[in-house]
Amino acid sequence: MVRFDVMTIDLQSRGPIVECVPNFSEGKRPEIVRSIANEIGSVPGIRVLDLHIDVDHNRSVVTFIGKPEAVLEAALAGVRAASRLIDMSHHKGAHPRIGATDVVPLIPVSKIEMDECITLARKLAERIWNELEIPTYLYGYAALRDDRKRLERIRLEGFEQIRDLVAIDSDSHPDFGGPQLHPKAGATIVGARDPLIAFNIDLKSSDLKMAREIASAIRERNSGLKGLKALGIYLESRSCVQISTNITRTDLVSPYRVFEKVKEEASKRGIDILRGELVGLMPLESIISSAREAIHLDSLDAKRIIDLNL
Repeated sequence: MVRFDVMTIDLQSRGPIVECVPNFSEGKRPEIVRSIANEIGSVPGIRVLDLHIDVDHNRSVVTFIGKPEAVLEAALAGVRAASRLIDMSHHKGAHPRIGATDVVPLIPVSKIEMDECITLARKLAERIWNELEIPTYLYGYAALRDDRKRLERIRLEGFEQIRDLVAIDSDSHPDFGGPQLHPKAGATIVGARDPLIAFNIDLKSSDLKMAREIASAIRERNSGLKGLKALGIYLESRSCVQISTNITRTDLVSPYRVFEKVKEEASKRGIDILRGELVGLMPLESIISSAREAIHLDSLDAKRIIDLNL
C-alpha cells in the first residue's frame, strides 16, 4: 500500500512547503513503483498526494509535498530506490527518458521563494552524485547553463543517445559527476520550476505520423499555443495514438483550450477524440478557467464554488 496520508499539512499554519514530482522509468511493474513511492512516503514530514502509473509510457509520476529539507531527503530516497529496482539497459517505453529517475522537479507551494527551490535543487543534484554515483543535470530555473533550461535540450532522444554522446562530446557532460552515465540508473535531471499540467489526449486513430503532425502544430516551439509542449505517442495497450502535453504556462493556457486545439487539428485530418487524461495534479484555477471558457461564464471564480465556501 502506498502511503497517501502520512501527515496532514496546514499550509497556513506550517512553514515553507515544497512540491516534488519525480518521474520514474517504470510503468509495467506497479509493485516496483509502489515500492519507490513507499520509500518516499516513509520520510518523516512527507505527504504523498498522487501516484500515476502508465504502462505504454513505461513511466510513473509520484507527487508529494513537505518542508524543504524533508522533500530533499524524500527525493533522494526515491532516486536511491529507483536505482536499485530499475535497470535502464533493459528499459523500453514510448516516453523519452535518460535515467531510472528521469526528472526531479521542485516547485514552490507556500511561504517559499523560487530562489530557495533553486538552491534546494542544486543541493539535491550534488547529493545524488556524491551519495549514489548517479550523474545529474540541472534544468529550469536551477540550470547552470542557458542551453539546459529546457528539459528536452538535455534529454534529447533519451538514455541510449546520451550514453553514447557523453563519450565523444564534452559539451554533453553532466553538471555533477560522470561523464559516463551510471550503467543501470543512467542519469537524473533535477530542477526548479513553476507548476505545470501534464495533460494527455487520446485520439481515435493508430496513425503515429498524424499524431506527431498534430503535436507539432500545437506546441509553442512551432508557433502554437504559448507555454505548451507536445509529443505524438503510440499507446500499444489502447491501440491508439496520444497527444502528450505539458502546459508550462498555466496562467495563459487552460486544459480546455489545449483540448479544443487538439480537437481542431484532429478534425482537419478526420480524426475523433477518445478521451483526456490528467497526469498528477492541477491547480484549481486551471479547472475554473477551463469551465469558464467551456460554458462562456466570464464571472466564474473560486468564490462562486459552494464547496470552497463551506
